[in-house]
Amino acid sequence: MRKERGRRPKKKVCGFCVDKVQRVDYKEATRLRRYITERGKILPRRISGNCAKHQRQLTVAIKRSRIMALLPFTIE
Repeated sequence: MRKERGRRPKKKVCGFCVDKVQRVDYKEATRLRRYITERGKILPRRISGNCAKHQRQLTVAIKRSRIMALLPFTIE
């Protein structure tokens, strides 16, 4: 008898690829806010579902946005 395994979750698709975004802009704070936790940490790729290219751009954009005070470094 084979043991039944749980269903594999549906693969997440990159939100930036779906919208055909070429560059992730640091000025779009509302869009970037979806990719940080309530503690202010950047979500990893496996959780956010972004592709590698857009995840790298997202990380740089969030860091720039923090420096420009559009996003907080930490939320207490």
